[in-house]
Amino acid sequence: MAAAPFDALFRELPKTEFVLRALANERRLQILDCLKHSRKHFRPQVDGDLVEDGVCGVLIAEKLGVSQPTASEHLKILREAGLLKAKRIKQWTLYRRDEAKIKNAKQTIVRRV
Repeated sequence: MAAAPFDALFRELPKTEFVLRALANERRLQILDCLKHSRKHFRPQVDGDLVEDGVCGVLIAEKLGVSQPTASEHLKILREAGLLKAKRIKQWTLYRRDEAKIKNAKQTIVRRV
């Protein structure tokens, strides 16, 4: 049955399209790039480890030079696309890359293109 791989590609189309749309913005690409090496790009934060727990949305907004609501919207899109993980510590939401899902997205894109 040759249709099985074709059907699988159609089932992942919405996910792939959503990831591509999330990546089609320079600010979101900048967020992913900065989070790749958090200690290099962000100052220390009070709660949570920059690498293990993630980076506070406030620090991400500061790094981008945008308001917190603007940064939050970008972070929400990346999280919904599965490219970021979010974790709450006290009143802070910390974000880090989801390396497994990023790897999967890269493989899917390469396979489809």
